[in-house]
Amino acid sequence: MARKERPLEGTDGPLLHFARALRHLRHEAGSPPYRDLSSRAHYSVATLSGAAAGRRLPSLDVTLSYVRACGGDAGEWERRWHEVAAELALDGTPSPDPGPGPGPGPGSDPGLPGDGGHRLPYVGLAAFRSEDAGLFFGRERLVEDLVATLARHRVLAVVGASGAGKSSLLHAGLLPRLRDGAPHRAVRVLTPGPHPARLLEEVLAGLPGAADTCPDHGGEETVLVVDQFEEVFTVCTDPRERERFIAALVAAARAPGSRCRVVLGVRADFYAHCTRHAPLVEVLREAQIVVGPMSAAELRRAVVEPARQAGLTVEGALQATLVAHAHGQVGALPLLSHALLETWRRRRGAALTLDGFHAAGGFDGALAQSAETLYASLSARRQELARQVFGHLIALGDGTEDTKRPVAREELGQDTDTDTVLARAAGLRLLTLDHGRVELTHEALIRAWPRLRGWLTDDRERLRLHRRLSDAARAWEDVGRDAGALYRGTRLALARELVTTRTVGLTAKQREFYEASTAAEEAAGNTARRRTRRLRSLVALLAALVAVAAVATVNAVRAEDEVVRQRNDAVAQNLAESATGLTNTEPGLAVQLSLTAYRLSPPARTRDSLISTLMTSTAAHSKEVVALAYRPDGQQLATASGDHTARLWRMHGTDRPVALATLSGHTDDVRSVVYRFDGRTLATAGADGSIRLWDVADPARTAQLARLDAQVGDVRALAYSPDGRTLAACGTGGAVRLWDVTEPARPVALTGVAGHRDVVRAVAFSPDGRTLATAGEDATVRLSDVTDPRRPALLAVLEGHDVAVFSVAFSPDGRTLASAAGGHTPVRLWDVTDLRHPAALATLSGHTDVVGSVAFGPDGRTLASAGDDRTVRLWSVARPARPGPLTTLTGHLTAVSSVAFSPDGAVLASGGFDATLRLAGTDLGRGIAEACEHTGERITRAQWTAHMPYLAYAPPCGGRQTD
Repeated sequence: MARKERPLEGTDGPLLHFARALRHLRHEAGSPPYRDLSSRAHYSVATLSGAAAGRRLPSLDVTLSYVRACGGDAGEWERRWHEVAAELALDGTPSPDPGPGPGPGPGSDPGLPGDGGHRLPYVGLAAFRSEDAGLFFGRERLVEDLVATLARHRVLAVVGASGAGKSSLLHAGLLPRLRDGAPHRAVRVLTPGPHPARLLEEVLAGLPGAADTCPDHGGEETVLVVDQFEEVFTVCTDPRERERFIAALVAAARAPGSRCRVVLGVRADFYAHCTRHAPLVEVLREAQIVVGPMSAAELRRAVVEPARQAGLTVEGALQATLVAHAHGQVGALPLLSHALLETWRRRRGAALTLDGFHAAGGFDGALAQSAETLYASLSARRQELARQVFGHLIALGDGTEDTKRPVAREELGQDTDTDTVLARAAGLRLLTLDHGRVELTHEALIRAWPRLRGWLTDDRERLRLHRRLSDAARAWEDVGRDAGALYRGTRLALARELVTTRTVGLTAKQREFYEASTAAEEAAGNTARRRTRRLRSLVALLAALVAVAAVATVNAVRAEDEVVRQRNDAVAQNLAESATGLTNTEPGLAVQLSLTAYRLSPPARTRDSLISTLMTSTAAHSKEVVALAYRPDGQQLATASGDHTARLWRMHGTDRPVALATLSGHTDDVRSVVYRFDGRTLATAGADGSIRLWDVADPARTAQLARLDAQVGDVRALAYSPDGRTLAACGTGGAVRLWDVTEPARPVALTGVAGHRDVVRAVAFSPDGRTLATAGEDATVRLSDVTDPRRPALLAVLEGHDVAVFSVAFSPDGRTLASAAGGHTPVRLWDVTDLRHPAALATLSGHTDVVGSVAFGPDGRTLASAGDDRTVRLWSVARPARPGPLTTLTGHLTAVSSVAFSPDGAVLASGGFDATLRLAGTDLGRGIAEACEHTGERITRAQWTAHMPYLAYAPPCGGRQTD
């Protein structure tokens, strides 16, 4: 009997409500023991029981695994989890178990959940400041290189990817060294902003001496540190001011007598922008420091030392996990710092633990979890405001990544709801509010928060229009509201669409600019209407010109449509190929890529890829699957393998088969399996030269009924006559043997069928049982009359293949025979209506290697073929003289050795040398319609971008999203 759970303790609150709901869910599921839940959820008993203990909020993954194991609604519980996480974050309640004894309580920012009013050991998303130098570890060697290089050069560029730690290196690494080395040295730090030239003039004017250089004042140097230099290209929109700023900055350091040195912090993806300016090219050629990933030892110092300074310890497993995640990742430092901060808030006593790290959302998820916590805590009105605010704080990249964009507080509106959004975002360190400016704390938020990436994708054009409107309004103000700076024509029309049809918040100055532009347009319109009356006399002439232009336009549109179609075809083909490569490793993603390709361009190839990705794959044996056969009722399948066994499987459509029994006894490869018509007896044969008959009526109690010496050497194939009385076997030496198996336990040898000159590879009875077809390595197919199996008589020899024939099959009506071989005629169809005078009907081309197996569908209208080219092909043979291809199935990693239809024709089974059994539905339309039922989790934006960066994100299926 399962042990009862310990009663929940503590005051009522969101954690206890959440734990109580989890326990209730388990009770409704029948109170399964946690050991059973563990096997379903793939988490330990301790982790799952702890999730419902009410001491801390379990991670989202643990919660959803618990819920699924109890049969709950994962979507509903994911929403509930975010609500609780938001409530805990906003009321300051630490979600993890605080452990025995009080925590050390480091931290510096009052009002942050769990900070305790003391100094924080980690800065989260924010860059390290000068006052954080005591917490800045791991970059000591790079700081030394930076100081030494600056001593040799007057202008130095520090280049690194977003998230590499450039700002922290400058503020917490370089600046303290500069000030400690020379207390009287003047150090000025600036970020360019929208007017960098004006800002530089103000900074230089604040220094002793002239206002346009860095003069010699008392022998001490001045160091100008320009952080986030890329704002010159993103925030500053005036090319002339940009040029003035760059020229003045470099000249200030290199002017005769100057005692100024300049350090530029540049994001790596703006390196090419810098090379377009001659003064910067010289700087980059002479002196630059590249900020790359931290080594494992440096990362360990960055993780452990700040905690040690605060009297904390970092669990060894957590150290290893963090270092493993961040090592070699150039832009990972903000995520690392934020994960550490959130883990600290969930510390256990004086220890930062791996459990706390997972509860925070993990390395990649901690930041997204914090952002989702903010979003979930907002009302619908404030959520829309958050979308506007975050979008306004991002400069959209043009050939570069999107970057953060500082804006004046007044640009975001002055209402209470906006104040609340900003305050809560700043409280979670997602935004920084400083000196009337608002900005993202770090650009890592753009990459790590899926919802924000989705907003940017959906609203990119709207954001560009809004940004242009904002810049135009500012320029209008700068020129004293000159009418010449107002919007007109297309720009005003786009602004009108933005304002009237989109949800967008305009500041007072932006709205005044828009209204002034609208009024000016109306005034100009009155003048234009007077001019229009004078132009009416030209309408007739213009009409003729328009007619000519219309014809040209129609032709252009048609040409454009053709280009789009060709582009879609090419994209779809690439997607189909990518999906094929992912079938065996990421089947759910493969289906979604194939479905996208099919919807984009549905020719045969994309359809084939989609059907192939929907095939069920099962590792059937330890070696190749040589042959397979369905039981006549379709509920069981037998497979033969090179591992010397045959196996029985319970079948249910294309669902994954269930192993029922293994038939052992053969001492070499099992080559063939075949059921008797009643399904109670199975015959197997192999390379050991024996044939074995098995009672398989009850798969749990299989028994060998008889063992026959095949007398044909290595047995290659078996076939039962339709009435189950005769068994045929073929093998080496050109031999074909027949047995009377009316009583399976007492088979009687009948006779042999002579004629082949080499190994016989295939044997098949006609539907009426009167004719036996055999085929072999002598490149012939022979038809024999076996009406009296004791006296077989040759009817005809079919010659048309140029190499060995490996498989033969009669159509259900007995009028058509299919044969499979290699060479230039891999599959041939024969008219055998007149058995003594069979005639060639058609050759099926498409396989690029040997075809080892063919099978007709039960309705006789479809033929399947399997080949060494790793494909299974379906053919329409409703008119055998004019067959046509239906689809090509891929997925097997090696040659396909056997193929068979289920008795109802709904499923096609194939076995291959990759030891797998694969099942495909033959109703192609139904398979495509039900494709999304096989995908699992919905394709993420990251996966979409990786495979289809040129297409807008449009998941083909609506499964659960895991961005």
